[in-house]
Amino acid sequence: MRLKAIAAAVLVAGLGVVGVAIAAEEGTHDARSALMKKVGGAAGAMVAIAKGEKPYDAEVVKASLTTISETAKVFPDQFKPGTEKGDKAASPKIWEDPADFKARAAKLSADASTVLAQLPADPAAVGAAMKTLGANCGGCHEKFRIKTD
Repeated sequence: MRLKAIAAAVLVAGLGVVGVAIAAEEGTHDARSALMKKVGGAAGAMVAIAKGEKPYDAEVVKASLTTISETAKVFPDQFKPGTEKGDKAASPKIWEDPADFKARAAKLSADASTVLAQLPADPAAVGAAMKTLGANCGGCHEKFRIKTD
């Protein structure tokens, strides 16, 4: 149990370090990618629990949901006018419809906060939460992300 708590603390601390690095690069592709990697890492940790690849750990779920909620709040700030050049993954639709982009990020943040407030108590509940959060992510990626792979 102590090892799980340490692992969760390391995860959260590591995500905080990424946040500090992002502040110095605001509005760049690298900053945007770093934020998305934070969300992806948090989502990946929850998916592993939902699939039974990792044991249920409330601290990991809490840290992941907090990361998703907090990152979604600041992510739209990385797309200020004038930052649309040089990022091949960001669709021009972000700058054409910033209200929708911000609303989608706000919904992801709110949904993650709601799930956090009613913390999933087992892998099945984590899986159900990921369906909701994943739909938010997928809808935004579909409209606002250009696949570069």
